[in-house]
Parts: sequence; structure tokens; C-alpha cells
Amino acid sequence: MSIWFQPVTLEQCEQLDKGMHGQGTLMQTLGIRITEIGDDYMTATMDATPAVHNPLGIVHGGANVVLAETVASYAANFAVDFTRYFCVGQEINANHIKASRKGKLFATARPIHLGKRTSVWEVKITNAAGELTCISRMTAAVVKRAE
Repeated sequence: MSIWFQPVTLEQCEQLDKGMHGQGTLMQTLGIRITEIGDDYMTATMDATPAVHNPLGIVHGGANVVLAETVASYAANFAVDFTRYFCVGQEINANHIKASRKGKLFATARPIHLGKRTSVWEVKITNAAGELTCISRMTAAVVKRAE
């Protein structure tokens, strides 16, 4: 059974990547793209290029966190009635397990809790070999839109 409030498409995600006013977002800057949508998960990718490296030549921990929060935030917003509510990151943590220097990273968000006021998401980031490089958990606040 699907967790999404209504059907979700990759095209909708690409529109959101442009921002509310079409002027671009951090997702575009870092090359983060939603690439897969399942019944109870969403996956985003980011290339491990020098643009997201720290001075040691490995993916910056903050870039991992941006990737994790992006996919969890997209998922959280698609799991609610977006005409009445929106979700924003309230707390995020990350454990960096294995360094990445090159290749594609895959971040998959799955819900741990879907509530009326909050949702909690686990995000596992893996490299192209399927090795876990980072695990994150994000809590999203579910905010009622002004009427």
C-alpha cells in the first residue's frame, strides 16, 4: 500500500527542484535528483564530485546531510495533503560510515513514523557498490497552511 497522499511523479519532483519561484535551489546546485519513487520509499542521487568534497577530497559530511534532508523532505511533503499542509525539517542527524570520493551516491528515505504533527524518516546513503556510506534520521514538522 502506498504512503503517498496522491500519486507522485518524477516530473513533479523536477518542478520542485526549480524552487517556488523558478530561480533554482540547493538541489540544483549540488546536482541532487529524485530518481525513484516506490510505494513506501523515495530515492535521490548525487554525484560524488569535487563540488561536494571537503578539503581532504572526500564527500563533505554536510553534503551527505543535504542529500538526506532533501529526499526525506520531498517524501514527507508527498505523504501529506500538500494543499492543506507542508513539511519542514525539524531535526536531522547523520552517521558517516564510509568515505566516498567519486561515483554516484543513492539516498533512500523510508518512513519510521507518519503522524499528524510530525513524520520521522530513515535515510540510507549507499555508493554504487551498494555499500552503506551514511545513515541519517530526519524528523519533519507537519505545518498547517494558513487559510
